[in-house]
Amino acid sequence: MKVKILSILTLVGLLAAACTDLDEKLYDKVSTDDYGKTAAEIQTIVGGAYATLRGFNDSDQGGTICYPTCEFVFFLEECVSDEACIPTRGTDWYDGGRYQQLQFHTWDPQNILIWSAWKYSFQGIANVNSIIYQVDQSGLTEEDKDIVKAELRGLRAYYYSLLIDKFGNVPIVTSFEQSELPANSSRAEVFKFVEDELLDIMDKLPSGIRYGGFSQNVANSLLARLYLNAEVYTGTARWQDCIDACDRVSGYSLEPDYFTNFKTRNEISKEVIFAIPYDHKEGTVGNYLASMTYHYNQKFAYTADGSYPWCGNGISAQPGLYSSFDENDVRRKSVLVGEQIHVGTGSVIMMDNGNPLIYTEEIEKYTNALQNEGGRLNKYEVQSDDQWERDNDWVLIRYAEILMMKAEANFRLGYTANAIPLVNQLRERAGLSSLTTLTLEDLDREWKHEFVFEGIRRTTNIRFGTFFNAWWEKGTTPQYRALYPIPHNVLALNPSLKQNTGY
Repeated sequence: MKVKILSILTLVGLLAAACTDLDEKLYDKVSTDDYGKTAAEIQTIVGGAYATLRGFNDSDQGGTICYPTCEFVFFLEECVSDEACIPTRGTDWYDGGRYQQLQFHTWDPQNILIWSAWKYSFQGIANVNSIIYQVDQSGLTEEDKDIVKAELRGLRAYYYSLLIDKFGNVPIVTSFEQSELPANSSRAEVFKFVEDELLDIMDKLPSGIRYGGFSQNVANSLLARLYLNAEVYTGTARWQDCIDACDRVSGYSLEPDYFTNFKTRNEISKEVIFAIPYDHKEGTVGNYLASMTYHYNQKFAYTADGSYPWCGNGISAQPGLYSSFDENDVRRKSVLVGEQIHVGTGSVIMMDNGNPLIYTEEIEKYTNALQNEGGRLNKYEVQSDDQWERDNDWVLIRYAEILMMKAEANFRLGYTANAIPLVNQLRERAGLSSLTTLTLEDLDREWKHEFVFEGIRRTTNIRFGTFFNAWWEKGTTPQYRALYPIPHNVLALNPSLKQNTGY
């Protein structure tokens, strides 16, 4: 058997590695004349691209953890927004000040969370490029290769959509065999690349509903996101294009129960368009967000003997979030406040310091918070037999977002009458009265409440301009911080790259 040894490129090795040991991990053996010739074998290889969406633990290489639900990647989205925070509780959750940098909007290129987010996307891209290489070497017909590669190119475009949002000016690498160090492409160039890729593959993708797989519906949803933020990304608004992309998404409906989307078996949802499947029985790892929010003794709220997985008492709702919901809004239950009851005794759980475990909305001192301060992230279903690795599929896109994108685009074009009924569909499901008028502030509030803790609030803050305003424990933010810096160790390895302005 002839085997070709290839590096998974400078994407992670040369762009992203902090130490030379990582190079060994990023080499792959790609057979050029054996496995991967048949359609069935190709499908098993393509499955590896989807597996990469779950991220990876690279804690032995610079301490990076690159799961999309973890404290390194998810926190980077939520805790720079007006939605969540990570209070320092004594010595807990200080970690060299990296989380405080998020709250204060003072992050620098050395912050390991920024490095993890960069690495998550570029490792995914590198993996896709390597699989496309294998498809090209296979015995499939050219027509069949194009169909398989369409799915892979869609996944790669998804990763680049994350990068354009966070970093803007990033290298575009599409070849597994590229050896030269890539330079930055401008944010506008990356935008065009993602748009062109999604449009080019559209007719080759499966139509209809396809859970957990890339499809025309997923591609159109990503295009709608791209166009919704086009003015931020390129300086040119694309509101009508956003509406048109939303109109091409079909086959989905709102679940009558909002929380069906976040159940342990949420694959039953008729609303979820794209999700990352998790099942601990199948060995999937990385979905432990619930353990990053609840108090250490929350375990007694679910199991009388305290056998529920350990919790780290970390990420919390930012003060003011819980009270911003109408008291009749069912979505308010996404934030957990109040007394926590011991499932075995029926009494309030006690903390180790002898005080009752009562989550408060307010956090008196961010840099030295009490253990029970801050509402907790409570959106995904919790069950007493949960393992550390949860089984809830991680929702990336759902039909509610299509309705909100279409509503906002209509509103910004001046078609308020078209926008109101779209917003009211979500409000009515949430148990709220319908709106008869609509303002930009109303739209922003609906984005916050409908998608609380779903990892898109930072992007919404930037698009609405609120990201730059002062809020709790944060002063005004300079405009350049709408982009994160390119990590310092990436720049050290690749002199062809230039740092984003301001850093």
